[in-house]
Amino acid sequence: MEENKFDPLQFIGFLLISGILMFWFYDNQSNLIESQEAIVDDTNVQAVEQPSNNIDSNYNDYQENDEFNEEIIVLENSNILLEISTKGADIKKLLLKNYSNYNDDPLFLIDNNKSKFSYNIPVGRNSTINSQDLNYTAEIVDENSSVKLKAQIDPRRELEISFLLKENSDIVDFKLNIIDNTDSNYENVELIWGRDSFRNSKSIDYENRYTALSYGFENNKDSYLSVAGSTNKVIDNVNWISFREHFFSSILILSDESNQVEISSEDLSSNETLDKKFTKRFLANIPLKLDSYNQISFSMYFGPTDYETLKDYNLNLENSVPIGWGIFGWLNRFIFFPLFSFLTNYFSYGISIILMTIIVKVAISPLTYKSYLSQIKMKILKPELEVINEKYKDDPMKKQQETMNLYTKSGANPMSGCLPAFLQMPIFFALFTFFPVAFSLRQKSFLWADDLSSYDSILDLGFYIPLYGDHISLFPILASVAIFFYTKMTTGQQMMSPSQTGGVNMKVIMYMMPLMMLFFFNNYASGLSLYYFISNLLTIVLMLIIKNFIIDDQKVLSEIEENKKKPLKVGGFRARLQKALEEAEKQKKSRGQ
Repeated sequence: MEENKFDPLQFIGFLLISGILMFWFYDNQSNLIESQEAIVDDTNVQAVEQPSNNIDSNYNDYQENDEFNEEIIVLENSNILLEISTKGADIKKLLLKNYSNYNDDPLFLIDNNKSKFSYNIPVGRNSTINSQDLNYTAEIVDENSSVKLKAQIDPRRELEISFLLKENSDIVDFKLNIIDNTDSNYENVELIWGRDSFRNSKSIDYENRYTALSYGFENNKDSYLSVAGSTNKVIDNVNWISFREHFFSSILILSDESNQVEISSEDLSSNETLDKKFTKRFLANIPLKLDSYNQISFSMYFGPTDYETLKDYNLNLENSVPIGWGIFGWLNRFIFFPLFSFLTNYFSYGISIILMTIIVKVAISPLTYKSYLSQIKMKILKPELEVINEKYKDDPMKKQQETMNLYTKSGANPMSGCLPAFLQMPIFFALFTFFPVAFSLRQKSFLWADDLSSYDSILDLGFYIPLYGDHISLFPILASVAIFFYTKMTTGQQMMSPSQTGGVNMKVIMYMMPLMMLFFFNNYASGLSLYYFISNLLTIVLMLIIKNFIIDDQKVLSEIEENKKKPLKVGGFRARLQKALEEAEKQKKSRGQ
């Protein structure tokens, strides 16, 4: 990954000025060869044109002598509306008909001047033309679904670009055909694809966090390009490239892998005015492998970034959805996505979140029981631990030995309270990645939240608070309150004793955790905050049930007293640990320390 070491705006300004001067100087030769480097200003994705001495002179004749009238061809099915211009075979607009943005406006992935999709084609030694410099005639193959655009390069060469949009499909099929009577072989054709990604959600910061360029390989592994600032990368063996706008994606699907693919990404959200319209700028230069007939076919997916939808295409496109790595992704892939999909078939999305939370809590309730039982045992042993701490306060080794003996005799284990929490961490992180990418939550309302995939504002502040935002969300407040009471239940006993070391730290934790939750989740999806609120509420209820109806403190005390009467077992991990501590203490004393 590389980082630019110069001012990109200064560089763009320099190239724009150079382009204007070149245009003025070569005004009588307006159709010059377009170079392979594209730059994007605040309103256009343009190409910087370079003169060439090797281009066929007939190319200018064909492009300048004809009076050309631009025609817009519309391809449309139930999902997509696609507008293609015969001037440059350019995609002017791409509308997702079944969706709208946060303002209820039509949702465009492409809208006139914010995209570039063209081909660099070699026409001579060290010379290329760009498909957007040509004028085309349209042949409607099938109304509203298929069109073939043809442009004459020179008397010997013709360029043919075909578009096919099948009914009820999110995929557009492309075909590039170079008709050449000289039997030349075109090995260096390059596809240039770039776009500024539109803002489609209420929180541009939250949307920007999940807007990214990703790509996939033949071995099904996926990788993501970091988008902190301006970044670029060259990759090999690429089968698909995705421009993901959080909940909507444009994915290029190649029939054969491509090498030396140049990709770049730039964050635009910090460069925008108060009316922020864009999140990221993506660009990819993709070498294409034409067959022996100088043809190539590929496809592009335009639609929702929905894991289940992408998985149905059986092209590994679902890898472009960041559902988590390792066990987190495994839990989402095989448990939470299927479970949530099943629940939403019968219940509303808010109720489905609550039901899934209940199912998860019931499933891990044995861990909650183990954790609380450990807390009860430690509470019962606390007076004896305080005696040991006071008696051996000047002998840490002896204090450690006596503490371990007490744990061993009583059958208590301080780690047994941490282990259940540790085992729940994969579930916690899996669901933390699940809710932000769950497309099915988008624009689904519940109670006061009008969109479970975005924040649930109950008050717009009219000003911005760093790290918090310009609004107040209610579900994070409820989740923070629930975390506070849960933390108080689990740490309150430690704080009550002034002799308990670390009491102040536990008190800080009790207040810091809810505060962090309040700030961190204010701009997150309300569905995620709803889950944490219900989850912590259920944990409190479970602990109260366990405390009042399942665990008898007197019975636990009796068991501890019975365990103390049993002979101390020799061996095991504790014995080895104690022996190691004794050896360390002997060595310390032998060194006179």
